[in-house]
Amino acid sequence: MTVFILTRAQYAFLLLFTILFFRTTISQALSVSDLSDSTMMHHQSDRTSIYKRWVVPSVLVSYGVVSFAVPQLKQIDVSIRDEVLHEQFRRTWIDDYTQYAPAAVALTLNLCGYSGRNTFKEAFFIYGTSQLLAAAVVVPSKYLIGEQRPDGSNNLSFPSGHAATAFSSAHFMYKEYRDRNFWLSVSGYPFAAFTGIYRVINNKHWASDVVAGAGIGIISTELAYLLYPRFSSLFDGKDKKNSVTVMPFYQQNKAGVSLLRVF
Repeated sequence: MTVFILTRAQYAFLLLFTILFFRTTISQALSVSDLSDSTMMHHQSDRTSIYKRWVVPSVLVSYGVVSFAVPQLKQIDVSIRDEVLHEQFRRTWIDDYTQYAPAAVALTLNLCGYSGRNTFKEAFFIYGTSQLLAAAVVVPSKYLIGEQRPDGSNNLSFPSGHAATAFSSAHFMYKEYRDRNFWLSVSGYPFAAFTGIYRVINNKHWASDVVAGAGIGIISTELAYLLYPRFSSLFDGKDKKNSVTVMPFYQQNKAGVSLLRVF
């Protein structure tokens, strides 16, 4: 029996291929399935716009993955870590909370009547889906790649889960409010950047971990919005007295789905 053992770099490249393939397959399937002769040009334009939205997060994930194969990029990680330690920045635990801040603000505004693109229930479902998608990539990758953290505490450094959550949250806020208040919609990104920077300052992640995590978070939110129309019937069923609501959740490294049925 032959046993194939992949290196960390090979695992990382496999991760990148899986993310890009998954993203391309879903976006193509959802776009092509809705095409008709009368709307062909409109959907062609929509697909072009969709692919443009994948460029930045794909580049971010690619950078993190390629860093395993390019020594110069890993040296940049080491240099940044050494500079941070030399400056002796004050460490803080606040990044454990700022990762959720943009989504919390967006959902609170929605609940208080200042709604964005979706109702509160729809927005909550989309955000929960994005967190499940991010966790489905981040958690297995940490164990498969086994990159040691800068502080040597464990081998679960790549990619950064905090960065994935933070940028997923920030991108969720952007998607919800960009058409109503642009400056409000982008206000979540500073929180995401703060979270990523402090993962490095706290010596918990290499810079490439954070960059890749940011890309994964943005992609997860984009996928959640692409997938939502396929689940919209859960909220708009014809029988309002007998409805089913499915809410994905991710908390304390545990993911699942809750089911609520109203008779």
